[in-house]
Amino acid sequence: MQRQQDPQVTVKISARTKKPEGIKECWPLMTLYERFEQMVLVILSFIISLVVLVALLQLLVNIYSILVAGVLNPMDYKIFQVIFGMIMTLLIAMEFKHSIIKVLERQSHIVQVKSIILLALLALARKFIIINLEVAEPFKLIALSISVLVLGVVYWLLSQRENAEGYLIRNN
Repeated sequence: MQRQQDPQVTVKISARTKKPEGIKECWPLMTLYERFEQMVLVILSFIISLVVLVALLQLLVNIYSILVAGVLNPMDYKIFQVIFGMIMTLLIAMEFKHSIIKVLERQSHIVQVKSIILLALLALARKFIIINLEVAEPFKLIALSISVLVLGVVYWLLSQRENAEGYLIRNN
């Protein structure tokens, strides 16, 4: 025989156990230091937005000047290195801002190590795009390659740990 629950009791329990999600809901519950952290994150988010905007404008100006000057030669890899280097810079800044926004929206408590590893991988990918292979030192290329390999392994290990934790939570 199934026991029926009173709907009013269920509503009261779920209302009490519901976690506040937005910053507006959490603000009264925060300590002074947590409020300070939130304000710092808002300021950082604004600064990164300005950097992204300036970098985007610079990218547009450079592409426009290349098109107007008529020097866009598909065979000239140096122009593509500059353009794609600028695009990667924008992507890195936007990913960094995204990790800050996650903390601001209370989706995570701190900037996750996995996000930092991803940013480092993006920065190294950008470095490989803009590097001039004609003058690059072999040891520098080897060091960059090892860095990518190590960061990739760390990122993979962190993903495996998250998958294992998710599996344990779902099956318990």
